Amino acid sequence: MGASKSESFSVEHNEIATLFKALSHPARVAIVDYLLSVDSCICGDIVNELPLAQPTVSQHLKELKNANIIKGNIDGTAICYCINPEIIHKIERHFSSITKQLKDKCC
Repeated sequence: MGASKSESFSVEHNEIATLFKALSHPARVAIVDYLLSVDSCICGDIVNELPLAQPTVSQHLKELKNANIIKGNIDGTAICYCINPEIIHKIERHFSSITKQLKDKCC
């Protein structure tokens, strides 16, 4: 049996694909946007910001956390979420590379 698709690509390609997959739902994009707009980690406020039930928000947070896009820290009985800047920089570098390649090829 042949190798799976993910085994046929570089580690970086797989990492970027995992990040994009985690960001492929509008609720997750909204969560990231909200976390970027606040100055500190957020515990319960995310549910109040989205038109979704708490279990649905929790599932989206879990997907973002599994992709390492957000961090979750336990604070008493609450989990406080914030953006993982290293991952955001990785996404930024990927898009910068694409932009540079486009500039080099055209215009």
